[in-house]
Amino acid sequence: MKGLLSRVFGRPTLNPLSYEDAKKLSASPLAADRRRAAGHTGVKPEFLYLLAQDPDSTVRAAVALNEATPVQADLLLARDRDSHVREDLAQKIARLAPGLTPDEQDRVRRATYEVLEILVQDQIARVREILAEVLKDRADAPAEIVRRLAHDCEISVAGPILQYSPVLTDNDLLAIINGDPIAGARSAIARRERVTECVTDAIESSNDVDAITALLSNPSAQIREETLEKLVDRAPGVVAWHDPLARRPRLPLAAIRRLAEFVASNLLAVLEARPDLDPELKRELSHVIATRLTDEAKTSGTEGEDPIRAALKRARKLHDEGKLGDDPLAEAITARDRNFVRAALSIRSGLPLGAIDRVLTAHSAKGIVSLAWKAGLKTSLAVRLQTEFAHLNRASIMRALPDGAYPMTPDAMRWHLEFLTGIAESAA
Repeated sequence: MKGLLSRVFGRPTLNPLSYEDAKKLSASPLAADRRRAAGHTGVKPEFLYLLAQDPDSTVRAAVALNEATPVQADLLLARDRDSHVREDLAQKIARLAPGLTPDEQDRVRRATYEVLEILVQDQIARVREILAEVLKDRADAPAEIVRRLAHDCEISVAGPILQYSPVLTDNDLLAIINGDPIAGARSAIARRERVTECVTDAIESSNDVDAITALLSNPSAQIREETLEKLVDRAPGVVAWHDPLARRPRLPLAAIRRLAEFVASNLLAVLEARPDLDPELKRELSHVIATRLTDEAKTSGTEGEDPIRAALKRARKLHDEGKLGDDPLAEAITARDRNFVRAALSIRSGLPLGAIDRVLTAHSAKGIVSLAWKAGLKTSLAVRLQTEFAHLNRASIMRALPDGAYPMTPDAMRWHLEFLTGIAESAA
């Protein structure tokens, strides 16, 4: 209370300005003088209120940052025409927000909450971002303000609150998960330090691939065995889940056996090295892995070789013979031969295999379309890569234009590839 009351009556400093000096500086034609008065905590409230209406935005910003500024001036500044002034005010008000409620009886605290309400609705995202960043991990942050930030239309605002705020209850989180949240909202919730079973079940039911990936990567998330088993059943078509599933603590034994049937060869070693395997299961798993690798090698005609190396060799041979057209890729997609699809895309696009995997596991329709374009595929194959290979939500799939052309410009597709792979066109 003492700190808040000082915002009405001014707070003394070690070097207070005299009334005459404050009056002189406040009336100076030089913005630097007025700025000095505006930022001084020993200036009388009436001068700060006057300077809050100064024509120079840097002066008003100094008033906004001044903790001695009376709350009446803050109410003016909350609607300032300059967003930088409002950003500075948000930084200060967010520090004063903990402990405030909408039912304050004290006049100063009630007015301070009103300033906060104005700022949380600011049209400039940066103002709201500042509030979210300061309040994200405060247990005593105003609950209603936190909920508004959690429902913000920008993930840069909502994300920190959804991931960190201890104010949000499971009911708050479920309302967001089961609603129509902005992109990234469920993923932010999935990364929380503590995610309860009811929340993880809701995320699994949402079919949000990125959010489920984040959930599986979060060792503190509480995931029921039956939920994990459901995800393992769906995982063959979602490469992004393979690594976090293989490393997931306390994985059901049936899920471990199932994973060994389809994850990449490098993850087989991860499964085999799990500390939760008893000797009998470890022997069983080793046998399953050995059998699988042998079968894959026989199928590809390259017994003894790593499956992806074998796929690269076969794709390169077809390419050298001029036979690596769309048909072999279409057949591989139908056969769910993921290694050959990855290898063929790498050779046809000129991008390394790691870059291909980064695009495919990003679950970005624009990224996959751009990769198909880079590889010179027909747009019909670009659609199949999205639906049958990456298993994207049908609502997010990008289809060809009426004339069969790609739905983005070449420049846009180059940009998306560079963004996802980190490889510029000249380096590809």
